[in-house]
Amino acid sequence: MLTRNQLVGPWAGLPVAWKEDWSFDEAAYRADLERTCRAGVPGVYTAGTSGELYAMEFDEWKAISDVTVDVCRACGIPSMLGITSTYTLGAQRRAEYALKIGADAVQIALPYWLEIKDAEVIPFFKDVAASCPELALTLYETARAKKCLTIEQHREIQEAVPAYLAVKSNANTVGHTSEGCRQLSEFVNVWVSECKWDELGPHGAIGCASALVYMNPRVIMSMFRMLQRQEWDELNKWCAILRRHNTGLDPFTQLGFEDTAYDHMQGAVTGFLQMHPRSRGPYISCTPEHVAQFRAWMQQNVPELLDLGEASDA
Repeated sequence: MLTRNQLVGPWAGLPVAWKEDWSFDEAAYRADLERTCRAGVPGVYTAGTSGELYAMEFDEWKAISDVTVDVCRACGIPSMLGITSTYTLGAQRRAEYALKIGADAVQIALPYWLEIKDAEVIPFFKDVAASCPELALTLYETARAKKCLTIEQHREIQEAVPAYLAVKSNANTVGHTSEGCRQLSEFVNVWVSECKWDELGPHGAIGCASALVYMNPRVIMSMFRMLQRQEWDELNKWCAILRRHNTGLDPFTQLGFEDTAYDHMQGAVTGFLQMHPRSRGPYISCTPEHVAQFRAWMQQNVPELLDLGEASDA
């Protein structure tokens, strides 16, 4: 099983490559996954929001998982599979398959259709973890699941499921605050977006589920080394650049972009990801024209992020 020391840094949360007929484009996904692994990321995961967990059938999830684990194993990079489902048995089936094919970890959010009750939280995690007893478990905490956990609930989960080692804390969750991050960091790793590393790093944040490391691995890996060395002033400069970069996404927010559309665009804007940026409906899909528009904005406003350079300090 992976340790907390291995669940750090910017794990690449790759989007899925789809063909024009919306079937899985294995060749394109495999090529981009290999490129990402060669860039030296600490880990790769799929079937989060960027990986469109909500927009694929179980057999498609298995096909994408097979490729992810296969490529990561060949490259010597740990793999993590998202196993989120709307019901316990669905998550258990994914957990069992992740264990069967040799994934290193699983990531799960609370069931998101009917809001889960307090009394159902611990049994849910115990039931899912029992289906993959040899795998590290990370929690994807998001307000989209309709329920945000307390510090005490996180602690109870960790006591009931020792494999719970890290939480991806998003906006409006307890780990996204200074005090909450500090308290959570006492018993699990806290992941937040890279642009929050300067703010929450001093309170224990130590990683992220990254949609930017496959935009520019040179910069994001360098920022992670700054986080590890606690070089807060230098890290603040780069976090400010990322926050400026985020303002360039505003026109696409107005178009209705959601996570995977943004992430396809950001991976494509530097040319690092070469898969087509399309994503499945009903959600709006990024197009090559959107990519070109965003690249022009970045050239004017954050040219540092377009320079892939070498995988060395930024």
